[in-house]
Amino acid sequence: MRNSAFFDTIITILYTGVVIMQACGLIVEYNPFHNGHAYHINEARKVSNADCMIAVMSGNFLQRGEPAIMDKFARTKAALSSGIDIVLELPFAYAVQSSDLFAKGSIHTLHEIGVTSICFGSESGNTTDFTNSYEFLKGREEPYRKTLKVELAKGLSFPEASRQAYHQIGLSHERIDLTKPNNILGYSYVKTILENDYNIEPFTIKRSNSGYHDETIAGSIASATSIRKAIHSHGGLTDEAIQAIPTSTYNQLHDYKSKAGLWHTWEQYFELLHYRVMTMSLNELANIHGIEEGLEHRIKKTAIQARSFHEWVEAIKTKRYTWTRLQRVFVFILANVKKDDIAILTSNSNVPHVRLLGLNEKGQTYLNEVKKQLNVPLVSKLSKKDNPLLQLEERASDAYYSVLSPTRRQKLKKQELMSPILIRK
Repeated sequence: MRNSAFFDTIITILYTGVVIMQACGLIVEYNPFHNGHAYHINEARKVSNADCMIAVMSGNFLQRGEPAIMDKFARTKAALSSGIDIVLELPFAYAVQSSDLFAKGSIHTLHEIGVTSICFGSESGNTTDFTNSYEFLKGREEPYRKTLKVELAKGLSFPEASRQAYHQIGLSHERIDLTKPNNILGYSYVKTILENDYNIEPFTIKRSNSGYHDETIAGSIASATSIRKAIHSHGGLTDEAIQAIPTSTYNQLHDYKSKAGLWHTWEQYFELLHYRVMTMSLNELANIHGIEEGLEHRIKKTAIQARSFHEWVEAIKTKRYTWTRLQRVFVFILANVKKDDIAILTSNSNVPHVRLLGLNEKGQTYLNEVKKQLNVPLVSKLSKKDNPLLQLEERASDAYYSVLSPTRRQKLKKQELMSPILIRK
């Protein structure tokens, strides 16, 4: 693909004499922000030659159905102190979803804010792998879906059934391994860009040192999973965890713990979640987004004996109902998200607004240049109660802070009504 950012800049200068800032988009969770993320930002800036780095970030609940270790505002501050210029929120309706919907919300949001490139980490490290795979699969969608349906009927999990279906239609691991988590997301990003004919150039960098799910810290570059495990296992920041995160993340983790009294884990929500399930009818459970094929019966039955969140999920889990899928379902139960809520919001071809969480002075300059060209509103706070997407955000926020004391909960939730975070040098 041509370097569209470079050519668009040259054309703008020739015809108007005005240099427009070019922006590169990063799709992130920063749970928490670590040294690998700082490396990603630096490499993205190099390969894209962009002036402004824009992160679209999951809110308080994440793609794999987990509560973030600290809230989106603390994570925004850490990101803005570590190389990001603008942080946007990925709407909840897209954030806690499988790769296709997650990518749809992310790419649409970045398109609306005017980025000319994106850069994502992957196990492949080669953008051509993704574009070639898209072209290969484009004419084979029907046989893929048929094979996927057959494999799912055998009781396989979606990732395994998908792997089998890809193999059956001739997409080998030598072309691209779509069982790897970051490759799966990267393919979905590229697919969304190409299907919508967006003028966004994709770049990818190979993940360095640690794997996405690695649970041990082996140096200054470590996975977010291993950092969280070290923090939760020891009740605080170990020397190993500290070496893998920037000072800004260290400060935000300590500051959030002092404000909230905790770092979030699923176990803290167990009693509330258990109460919700025990007091819901089977019909009410069946209407929750993500609950299909009689899963409500399994959830109800196992709730009787469950004594912890981990024990509960283990009791429900099968090849078909993976840990990730069940975590997402529990997020939707906690926030009372029904099938119709998500279907209506995600059926649109675009996002209805862009939510601004924070920015620095360079980000301010960029927004001043592009704000008149935006096709959707730029939202800075949860004040428009008539907006269904923002109403859903409010329910997710209530669910996230529900495990805090009333005073702490009220104070932290007020952030939703405040102006975006502004970091000045």
